[in-house]
Amino acid sequence: MDNLSYLNGANAEYIESLYQSYKEDRNSVEFGWQKFFEGFDFGRGSDATHVSTEAPEHFLKEINVLNLINGYRQRGHLFTKTNPVRERRKHLPTLAIENFGLAQADLDTVFNSAIETGIGAPAKLSDIVAFLEQTYCRSIGAEYLYVRTPEILKWIETKMESERNTPKFSIEEKKRILTKLNEAVSFENFLGTKFLGQKRFSLEGAEALIPALDSVIEKGAELGIEEFVIGMAHRGRLNVLANIMQKTYKDIFAEFEGKGYSAESPFGGDVKYHLGYSTDVTTIDGKNVHLSLCPNPSHLETVNGVVEGMSRSKIDFKYAGDNSRLAPILIHGDASVAGQGIVYEVIQMAGLEGYKTGGTIHLVINNQIGFTTNYKDARSSTYCTDIAKVTLSPVFHVNGDDVEALVYAINLAMEYRQKYKNDVFIDILCYRRFGHNEADEPKFTQPLLYKAIEQHANPRDIYIDKLTKTGELEAGLAKEMEKQFKGILQERLNEAKEITSTYHDVKFGGAWADMRIATAKDFDVSPDTSVKKTTLLEVAKRISTLPKDKKFFKKIEKLFDERNKMATTTHVFDWAMGEQLAYGTLLAEGKRVRLSGQDVKRGTFSHRHAVLTLEDSEEEYTPLANISEQQAQFDIYNSHLSEYGVLGFEYGYAMANPNALTIWEAQFGDFFNGAQIVVDQYVASAETKWQRENGLVMLLPHGYEGQGPEHSSARIERFMELCADYNMQVTNCTTPANFFHALRRQFKRDFRKPLVVFTPKSLLRHPLCVSPLADFTEGKFKEVIDDANVKPANVKRVVFCSGKIYYDLLETQKANEKGDVALVRVEQLYPTPVDQMEAVYKRYKNAKDAVWVQEEPENMGAWPYLLRRLRKTSFGQMDVISRKESSSTATGFAKQHANQQAYIVATAFDVPVTEKVKEIVGKATKKLVNID
Repeated sequence: MDNLSYLNGANAEYIESLYQSYKEDRNSVEFGWQKFFEGFDFGRGSDATHVSTEAPEHFLKEINVLNLINGYRQRGHLFTKTNPVRERRKHLPTLAIENFGLAQADLDTVFNSAIETGIGAPAKLSDIVAFLEQTYCRSIGAEYLYVRTPEILKWIETKMESERNTPKFSIEEKKRILTKLNEAVSFENFLGTKFLGQKRFSLEGAEALIPALDSVIEKGAELGIEEFVIGMAHRGRLNVLANIMQKTYKDIFAEFEGKGYSAESPFGGDVKYHLGYSTDVTTIDGKNVHLSLCPNPSHLETVNGVVEGMSRSKIDFKYAGDNSRLAPILIHGDASVAGQGIVYEVIQMAGLEGYKTGGTIHLVINNQIGFTTNYKDARSSTYCTDIAKVTLSPVFHVNGDDVEALVYAINLAMEYRQKYKNDVFIDILCYRRFGHNEADEPKFTQPLLYKAIEQHANPRDIYIDKLTKTGELEAGLAKEMEKQFKGILQERLNEAKEITSTYHDVKFGGAWADMRIATAKDFDVSPDTSVKKTTLLEVAKRISTLPKDKKFFKKIEKLFDERNKMATTTHVFDWAMGEQLAYGTLLAEGKRVRLSGQDVKRGTFSHRHAVLTLEDSEEEYTPLANISEQQAQFDIYNSHLSEYGVLGFEYGYAMANPNALTIWEAQFGDFFNGAQIVVDQYVASAETKWQRENGLVMLLPHGYEGQGPEHSSARIERFMELCADYNMQVTNCTTPANFFHALRRQFKRDFRKPLVVFTPKSLLRHPLCVSPLADFTEGKFKEVIDDANVKPANVKRVVFCSGKIYYDLLETQKANEKGDVALVRVEQLYPTPVDQMEAVYKRYKNAKDAVWVQEEPENMGAWPYLLRRLRKTSFGQMDVISRKESSSTATGFAKQHANQQAYIVATAFDVPVTEKVKEIVGKATKKLVNID
């Protein structure tokens, strides 16, 4: 620090100590000193002869000015003019110059520190303050300094400060903004007048969203975007459908008139503000952009994971992994983005290899209110967007009344996303002109706010006033624009009134063009899903052979030696091999396979080992990715610890493309209930509501082995109560081969249905749970498997069962010399194969009764559904043998579990609960690998 010789000794010593601290840790000194030590010349030796001659004092003030600049960058967003209807909360300390060691007397002093800003040259303090106020404290507030990459920080600052966060649009651009703003405002006014009292979840108060979306499509196309996938809740959805997605006004009005219903339609439909839509638009520059608006339920933010999954699927399949050609847009509400945990689950995917989409643009319609809840009661954080800091995503807070500022901000966000492939948030501070819906009275809970809103002009009128005052718009032109547009709306309404029905037969397009809606007949018999012997054995050999030049753990080598023997010698395959043969044969046929979930690479129960880590490094080897050079891609990802977000993502992935086997596996089956909303609102009902098929596979480990209430049941009853209209397939397979065929069946039909598989735990290593080669190379999925171990004439009781309980029953059957109980496995619980069950039962002409046996309590499992489903069949008098009804799925006591299991098995055979029976059922518990 020799160059500080001009300072007096005390100052030099102080600065030298700061310098030493800076050298150790730059963040240990204030921002101003950081910039100084980077090499600032504080006026000494420069041409700035007007700089104060008292160098030490002025030098310290230069540091203070730098701290002032940093103060605006860091905290300017707290002092913006971004709230259109409320006074902003007060924050201390303010950005007054006195709080930075400066005084009013310094305002005319020139400081070289201005070079650090977008001013780019020495400037008076008054000019520096004016610059900072304009950039950071007007209609746009920026939060970004938590970003940890210097390049990104510099890029954001340069972008904002070079234009002072003040848009400079051409007259033509301003006309475009006004046109879209007029469409948004007039459309809402028209609906409110013509359909008085009908729910529409108006956008009024946030109409600037429409020109913003219009602009981001234009800007995105300019930067290489070919497709946007959009997710949003119901508020403003009709406006987006009409004025962005280009759904015709006539069709929307017809829905208001009730013309969307048809008695001939097999679908239940949904309210108009939940519907999805897709379209192609042409930008001003002639570029084509595809837009997809994902259908959504009323469960706010649920759609987020679905949108991200759809986006990733399209990036993978349509754009060959290039995420610069597609961007997701998520439109949130302020209460939901702050309050719903799904937002956090999905945001945490942003940088994960298996789930990232190249950055999402998040728009928050910040009404400053929930249903009736004030924003102060809706969150602890300062902003509803504070979750953005999790992924170091910049946030722009924008006044919703300043449409040009919003368009400017969203264009900046689009540039940022394309350049840095990271999420970005825009917090649109606005208001909700009416209550939660148009029939709601908001003055019950926010009387003062709504008194202010009543007197507040809409964003269009505010913008017209601004353009008129600057002479950029003639006063009469705006009124004529509104009159013409409303005339068009009236014409479309008249046309809509003449329509009998807007219902059309479902026709899929795009990636789904070859698909159709399934019929009941499609489920009578499963298609052939067998594989040629030579092909199957070749795949088996490939996926069980480890490369010689890589070193694996001894246990892995032993495991794969055993698998290789299955492929080359025994030709009898266990569950893990049956599963991986399904994937391997599909991959060999050119079908892409994607599997994700917690710990799926190894498998919760250490059975899959689809990805192997070498012993002496972090290198991974994936046998299923090394079948042949011609095979399709195999993707497998351990997810973060999320069910709700990841299941939504995988559902979206399968929703976008039917040509990949998309699988989500729960760590334990009962953990799926963390994603119950996705199951209820998408998996079970999307086809009925929105006519959208989906081939997602859910693997849910299930089975009673004494592991307690949380590790026994995958809640079969929850799925069964959702089954209707052939909406999904629910299976509980007992053999590796049948599981193999169930997975392959997903691709062997020209329609798609979700497949829920209750997968085993103890059966993974059960010596009887194996399948011979012929079961893979011949035939198809078996909905029902009859008993081959008994003579029909000797049978007095027919036991119908499903899943793991079969093996407990089987061992007892072998010990029962009478041979008078037949064990019939129902492998597919839904669509329930009643005809096949009845056909099997008829074989046992001497049977006196048929019973359903299950491990689950009587009020759970498949029985409650079957009791209703079978009551009008020949099984109308069928009874059940199970655990007693219970509020909990299973006991936590191993002894009680064993007693209950022994009771079920003994009762099924009408024998006493002997020690032999207890010994038989006890084996299952011992076989389970204890992993929690």
